[in-house]
Amino acid sequence: MDEEDIEKAVMTYLKKKGFKQTELAFQEEQQRQHPKTALNSTNSHVDPEIACQILSFSSELENNPAQYHEGYGKLRSWAYSSLDLYKHELLRVLYPVFVHCFMDLIAKGHIQEARTLFNSFREDHEMMHARDLQKLEGVLSPSHLEEMEFAHSLRQSKFNIKICQYSYDLLLQYLHKTQSVVMLGLINEHINFQVSPGQPTSISDDAEVVTFMGSGQDATNLINQKEIHWGLLEDSLEERLEKAGALVPDSAKVDGEAREGEVEENKKRPYEGGKQGASLKKSKKDKVATATGKASRVETSTVSVAPRVKPELTLPSIPAEVEHSILEDLRNRVQLSSAALPSISFYTFINTHNGLNCASISQDGSLVAGGFSDSSLKVWDMAKLGQQTGYATSQIVEDSYPSDSLLGANSGRKSYTLFQGHSGPVYSATFSPFGDYILSSSSDSTIRLWSTNLNTNLVCYKGHNYPVWDVQFSPVGHYFASSSHDRTARIWSMDRMQPLRIMAGHLSDVDCLQWHVNCNYIATGSSDKTVRLWDVQSGECVRIFIGHRSMILSLAMSPDGRYMASGDEDGTVMMWELASGRCISPLVGHTSCVWTLAFSCEGSLLASGSADCTVKLWDVTASTKLLKTEDNKTGSINRLRSLKTLPTKSTPVYSLQFSRRNLLFAAGVLSKNT
Repeated sequence: MDEEDIEKAVMTYLKKKGFKQTELAFQEEQQRQHPKTALNSTNSHVDPEIACQILSFSSELENNPAQYHEGYGKLRSWAYSSLDLYKHELLRVLYPVFVHCFMDLIAKGHIQEARTLFNSFREDHEMMHARDLQKLEGVLSPSHLEEMEFAHSLRQSKFNIKICQYSYDLLLQYLHKTQSVVMLGLINEHINFQVSPGQPTSISDDAEVVTFMGSGQDATNLINQKEIHWGLLEDSLEERLEKAGALVPDSAKVDGEAREGEVEENKKRPYEGGKQGASLKKSKKDKVATATGKASRVETSTVSVAPRVKPELTLPSIPAEVEHSILEDLRNRVQLSSAALPSISFYTFINTHNGLNCASISQDGSLVAGGFSDSSLKVWDMAKLGQQTGYATSQIVEDSYPSDSLLGANSGRKSYTLFQGHSGPVYSATFSPFGDYILSSSSDSTIRLWSTNLNTNLVCYKGHNYPVWDVQFSPVGHYFASSSHDRTARIWSMDRMQPLRIMAGHLSDVDCLQWHVNCNYIATGSSDKTVRLWDVQSGECVRIFIGHRSMILSLAMSPDGRYMASGDEDGTVMMWELASGRCISPLVGHTSCVWTLAFSCEGSLLASGSADCTVKLWDVTASTKLLKTEDNKTGSINRLRSLKTLPTKSTPVYSLQFSRRNLLFAAGVLSKNT
């Protein structure tokens, strides 16, 4: 038996199994031995039986696909029969092994065996990985495996699994004792263990301990080490107000809220939850009125703690009358906390015939926009709506009249202003910070800028090649950002037809985005289950947030710019610290897609709106304080404390918006299917 054939067989096996370090060591050993010396050496003779075993070892797996089913079945039985203290950690290994057993069999052409394995054990993973299994179910040939993006990314990547030292030792002991070469090879190649000392983690944290890790994990770690400046802009209006000492006592804040409440009353009481909203407002006033000024100091300390940064973009000037209005709102802002929850005004779309794709609310709640599947954008003025139709403020009626012309306030027949121009469904709309403009994005791959004063289209921005899923104005106006099916996000300015920056790096659709409060960064959420943070000046990615198990649908930034919240298709919300790039608080409670998120103006509360027809309020302050004091010494994961769940009347929540005075606006469409 020729020694070269044996060496080639060994090298092929090492490459196939991904044993890179062993492969390098074997190559070095070959280089040290001169070929002639090796051939002439008396030790070069190899027992033919051993040589045959080595040559046939790698082909044995291909010829015996039953080893995958048998090996996985034994590993599964062993994990389920383990002690309860370690069982939940050992069970985490099963899903990655199951997926790669299935894909290995498909890649080797054993289609029937792969389907048998898949159907036999898929029920074990339906609860946590239903959407992934639905995608893999369509893989019926090796060519499908290569063409499907999700399957390809799984094959090229690893799973990150957190596990305690003793559980890890138990797993290794089992693999060596049973000599499960197939299972050992899969685990070695496709799982990266993060072994921690001490006791196993809580079973309630299983949702966060198994994460999908790209093959470029080293590059990701390198990116997350970049420095970012998360503070507020220098000479912001909040800082000017603080320096001027223009802080009013809590009683004045209550008066301010009362005035805002009177405005809302003039626009008609919301038809849904009106009594509940009134009681919330009354209880909040009572609690705030009994305070001793401590709330004001807490609010300003939050502002003063945040560092100041210089803008990377040339910022537009704010008109004097607008600045005065904003300062007035800031002076009369109501301090929210776990003891003083916000008043909520909910706008409900009815009779939309499943045509509403998105909703947006202006900063002061006076204008509400809806984007529809018939390519139209419609804007309701809340004050005029009540005067013309007699409907409650919260009932936005979409009737069945033909929409072939622009109908203004004096149209008589309709209560909204119709904007037409797109040639495809409108997927996103956003008001400028001062309410004088609105942007809309569509499946026709364009973005349009409309004037709410002139009721007309001003500009059509073309740059994306595929549907534009989201568009967002910057906190200072003038600049805006868009995200698309073309896997990119782009930064624009109102006065230029072409984008200023193109951010490329996501592996799938960029579904949503959010500006940082200081306008120097943009966060993007994608169907590749990651969130990225981009520097607007350089267009480079400075953070990659990994942890979600499904596509990202919503993002929100805290007012001081330190934290970010992200919501996904499965109903999970995670809060991240931008500086470190780590998840500091998973939020579990929604049972369906989280379509919208919003921080209160001082950052003490987080509101989340979902397709499960609820708005949830979460205590941010308690979680971040726990993080600072204990710094996760126990290794457990902090969770946001749920303050209140507000159910709607069969209305999935499309949009949430806190006003500058901390009144929470929400919008959704009445659904007959729920």
